[in-house]
Amino acid sequence: MSNQPSEPRRIKSYVLRAGRMSDAQRRSYDNVSSRYCLSFEKSLLQYAQVFGADKPLIIEIGFGMGTATAQIAQANPDRNYLGIEVHRPGIGRLLWEIENRNLNNIRIIEHDGVEVLETMIPDHSVEGIHVFFPDPWTKKRHHKRRLMTRPFTDMLAAKLRPSGYVYMVTDWADYGDWALAELSATPGLINCYEDFAEPQRWRPRTKFEQKGLDKNHHVYELFFVSQNIS
Repeated sequence: MSNQPSEPRRIKSYVLRAGRMSDAQRRSYDNVSSRYCLSFEKSLLQYAQVFGADKPLIIEIGFGMGTATAQIAQANPDRNYLGIEVHRPGIGRLLWEIENRNLNNIRIIEHDGVEVLETMIPDHSVEGIHVFFPDPWTKKRHHKRRLMTRPFTDMLAAKLRPSGYVYMVTDWADYGDWALAELSATPGLINCYEDFAEPQRWRPRTKFEQKGLDKNHHVYELFFVSQNIS
């Protein structure tokens, strides 16, 4: 029996919640995931090989149901999009969107986004990183689970090309303030605004976001760019 100390268990920023897949989502997942989903591997991605074209890469961590992801990818065929998600119904929905929109510039990894960035994404290789409405972990004892926390934001900065960007959106005021402080303290990232960003017109409004707006929730946007020199 080994006496070597085990590595500390990392606190994850998500929990796997049970969710029923619709028939369409299940059908898409079963039929086309082999074409658009990549296996998690402890080796760096070769973007041109994976996408079949060498284009700037945008990563979205936690794309939810994927409708905004598909709309953005369709509007920007000159870029490749890598969506990272752990909830299978959302993956099934995005696969359905890919089929119905005939998109060739999206790939999906069904795994923990932190581990994907750590092991599969080369440094200084990403044009943009989207984090839209991550779990705010509202209770104080759960704040340690929040995704947008250093040193994770340091890793985001390391993955960006010079002038690449991190774009986060939340409808939880406390999390917005938290993320603003964490990103502002991250070496190599510069806020494009004095504090919160103006709404980026190219980001589609999702059903989830609209429900919050209907309840008078305010949306907080953050847009930081990289000054790293690769």
